[in-house]
Amino acid sequence: MRTPALFAVLGLLTFGLGGCGFTPLYASPGVSPGLSAVETIAPEGRTGALLRESLDDALARDSRPAEWRLELTLKESRIPRGRRTDGVASRYEYVVVANWKLVSRADGSTATQGVSTAEVTFDRAEQPYAAIAAQQDAEQKVADELARKIQMDLAVWMLKRAG
Repeated sequence: MRTPALFAVLGLLTFGLGGCGFTPLYASPGVSPGLSAVETIAPEGRTGALLRESLDDALARDSRPAEWRLELTLKESRIPRGRRTDGVASRYEYVVVANWKLVSRADGSTATQGVSTAEVTFDRAEQPYAAIAAQQDAEQKVADELARKIQMDLAVWMLKRAG
């Protein structure tokens, strides 16, 4: 009995949002097609490959020729945290700083650039396979987070450029 009333109240509240002027970022003309026209150039290595894959997914890269080239450089660090009584780290903090710049493929000029940082922590496992799996999971999480941050920065830039 309470559920229909809740839906009715939520339905009435959504009517007010229609006139407030709120427009989703991706509903703006030029943002989504602009993002899908970005080719990602990532550095060699596992983290670079994971970041390139995450960015291609986040930017919805399609098969048409790229208008932009996103050039990335990465600085990775693994910092030991939480020492045990025998002096061995029990956790690690994995930090990746990505310097990126968006370059026009037409004339080679830099359109925009930025720095994005992502960090995760992971436990140090006693078993070798578990330790490798934990580190690889941290690398994937960092790549996904960096892709999300870079995607948002590029979307905001494209929105300002279109408007």
